[in-house]
Amino acid sequence: MHEDLLKRHLELVIEANKTTNITRISTWDEGMLLHVQDSLIGLPELNDAPEGWYVDIGSGAGYPGIPLAIESGRKTLLADSVGKKTAILDDIITQLGLSSVETYTGRIEDLAREHPGEFAVVTARALSRVSVLMEFASPLLRRGGRLICYKARMEDDEFEHALSLQETLGMTLVSDRTLELEDRCRRIICFEKTAKPRIKLPRKTSFAQKRPL
Repeated sequence: MHEDLLKRHLELVIEANKTTNITRISTWDEGMLLHVQDSLIGLPELNDAPEGWYVDIGSGAGYPGIPLAIESGRKTLLADSVGKKTAILDDIITQLGLSSVETYTGRIEDLAREHPGEFAVVTARALSRVSVLMEFASPLLRRGGRLICYKARMEDDEFEHALSLQETLGMTLVSDRTLELEDRCRRIICFEKTAKPRIKLPRKTSFAQKRPL
């Protein structure tokens, strides 16, 4: 059943991509590897997180959010600032019959203002630097909640900079694992919300990326 839903999701994404650019991946084999299998790499970290509401930020075509929602059964929110993408996701969710999955159209900072500390898990795949993801996630997460970052190869200075901001953002590294997906390197880095951040979050919209800490 789960496998059928995962495949149907990819079919719908490939079909939608013919008229609206929601992913650079256009073939079935590439999609199964770089979308579906890649999304499921973070399932152990999701299952290890506290129970509760889960948000996938910068969800795009619904990866990793929809595969993780299918496999975990969690109440899930797919957040993206581009209305065309969330409209496609709404249609896909309906066609897949995923009653526990909804979308949010808007900036991550606005979501944090509307739902402060309400999420148990945040995922982000190929969205931004780890330090920026930590800043985005901290005001969204409740105490004990987890941020799961999907990264490819990453420079040491990006990781070291993220670690230097742990106390500032109230986030603590809990796991970091690297694996191969065929010939590609994948790294799953997980932080836990362990304290109140030392600065007021969220900052003004776009500051996290335009004026990074």
